[in-house]
Amino acid sequence: MFEDEREKFIDDVDPVSKGETDDDVILNLTLRPELLKDFIGQEAVRNSLEISLKAAIKRGEPLEHLLLSGPPGLGKTSLAYIIASERKSKVVMTSGPAIERAGDLIGILTNLSEGDILFIDEIHRLSKVVEEFIYPAMENFQIDFLVDKGPYAKTIKFNLKAFTLIGATTRSGLLSAPLRDRFGMHLHLEFYSVEELTRIITRSAGLLDIHIDGDGAQEIARRSRGTPRVANRLLRRVRDWVQVKSDGRITRPQAMTALLNQGIDPSGLTRIDRKYLETIMKIYNGGPVGLDAVASSLNEETDTLEDVVEPYLLLAGFIRRTSRGREITSKGREYLGVKPEKTKEDDLF
Repeated sequence: MFEDEREKFIDDVDPVSKGETDDDVILNLTLRPELLKDFIGQEAVRNSLEISLKAAIKRGEPLEHLLLSGPPGLGKTSLAYIIASERKSKVVMTSGPAIERAGDLIGILTNLSEGDILFIDEIHRLSKVVEEFIYPAMENFQIDFLVDKGPYAKTIKFNLKAFTLIGATTRSGLLSAPLRDRFGMHLHLEFYSVEELTRIITRSAGLLDIHIDGDGAQEIARRSRGTPRVANRLLRRVRDWVQVKSDGRITRPQAMTALLNQGIDPSGLTRIDRKYLETIMKIYNGGPVGLDAVASSLNEETDTLEDVVEPYLLLAGFIRRTSRGREITSKGREYLGVKPEKTKEDDLF
């Protein structure tokens, strides 16, 4: 870092960029709310879903196909499970990259019962062939598939049970217009406030039998990047630390020490976030610089930077995207200990 005291924040462990363990996945499942009324935050999304769910149940029809967009970890998968629970139906999970051929979908679609939920994560990564195959399934609950080849080839139409497709995407701009238009509802999830994350952490602590006070929950919430998944992950890491180093109770001072030990600084930035900012500042003089150049300097994938690192840095006002590339704002320069060069655009932050 540019300031000596920031060096203590740098740690090889980066809980945000690394993948979740099997234990993390299991714990996340136990922490998911089962009913819409227990879902914290996203008021506009919850209100819209509540009305649509009640109307669909009243008519005795499946819920309209639903597209959920927003950064990772905000609750898109949780909402799919909640909808299935409210409808008392089954949810079948898959992802865009996992469906390589149209034939992969036939078995999934034909095994769906009336009112079941098909959840496709990262739906923007469906291939064009698969995407076109799913159109009639969404519109008419029918699929067409070929039997035999050459002059003996014929098309067989198969009727499906009425189901609800829920698509989740972190990059809605990559969805084709025909696919996007076939969803009856488009809902976008926003980053959570510190107050909402504090409530989520308090609820999760109760479910996991973790002793935590309000200040401790708020401190974890402040460093959770506006994301419930990160908040729950940090809660478990702080729990581990206090159980080994303290009396097992989480207070603000203990949370601060434990999070610094995990490489999470007071602004919620991790090692890769700080390295990203440093690279633009040191090598490219604060920008503007193209994302490919930054990714090459960091030896990281551009998708990782764009989907994991940049959303929170943009939210925090440390960087901005311009037509010429990424650029450090005056707030970002101040964080790095560099004299800010204030511009008119910085007034937005």
